[in-house]
Amino acid sequence: MLQDTAKAAWEHGRQYLMQGKVADYIPELGKANPVFFGLCIKTPDGQSIEFGDVDKRFTMQSICKVVCLATALQHEGFDTVFSHVMMEPSGDAFNSILKLDTASNRPFNPMINAGAIEVVNLLAPTFSFEELLDFTRAICMDDEIVLDEAVYHSEFATGDRNRAIGYLLKSKGVLAGDVLKTVDLYFKLCSLSVTARSLAGLGLVLANGGVDPRTGIRLFSAQTVRTVKTLMFTCGMYDRSGEFAVRIGLPCKSGVGGGIMASVENRMGIGTFGPSLDEKGNSIGGGYALEYLSRALHLHIFDSEHS
Repeated sequence: MLQDTAKAAWEHGRQYLMQGKVADYIPELGKANPVFFGLCIKTPDGQSIEFGDVDKRFTMQSICKVVCLATALQHEGFDTVFSHVMMEPSGDAFNSILKLDTASNRPFNPMINAGAIEVVNLLAPTFSFEELLDFTRAICMDDEIVLDEAVYHSEFATGDRNRAIGYLLKSKGVLAGDVLKTVDLYFKLCSLSVTARSLAGLGLVLANGGVDPRTGIRLFSAQTVRTVKTLMFTCGMYDRSGEFAVRIGLPCKSGVGGGIMASVENRMGIGTFGPSLDEKGNSIGGGYALEYLSRALHLHIFDSEHS
């Protein structure tokens, strides 16, 4: 049943690939093939259901915001993290600075660039890039995640808007420490190479309450997982988060590299890869595939009928 539904969802998503376009504001991302599309579902009992380009490596981009937030909550604590960043949907583009300069000194949430840069700033004094890389490998169940040097150098060369966000936060007394070092660490975390399979692994750890189902090792506390999933649900899909909440009804996080990671409580983690994006920066095929899965399997958190 799950196998058949997953295949149908993958085929459904594929139909829409040519309606989007790959991200090109980071030149290296513009080289992606828009017809790549993969879907992976991992379940707590060890199943991995896969269709399409699940082995293709691409960069995490904004999905690293989930890793950063979870790490900060674990090590800095809830109150400290949310004294630096709020937890409200912004309704603006992920790289917007409008509200940061007019409505609030603190970034609106950790899933937009300003919020993620502030969260990385909290981590930078304590964690090296290598430690955060190791942690990402653990929570994605993928020991082969590495830094994509080409994308990192491309981000570094074109990342002036993110540096501007860092300096704006510094000017308001929100960001402490070295702006350039913080933003450089953020670029590196965005440039980690994952697969649809890795994202399904991360979704599964979140679905399993922060515990790796293969080993029984707890990677996050239950409160951290609850907080992260709530912010994914309300803010994880850029300024299309409300529409995703209505149509799909799952905690999801997308990245402009083409990935979407979704978590279904106690049931599965889902990873999709399709670098053809909608105008908000979300994978167009991934969105349609997730909507298909949600309807067919009654995955929406507000569905009265769960199959």
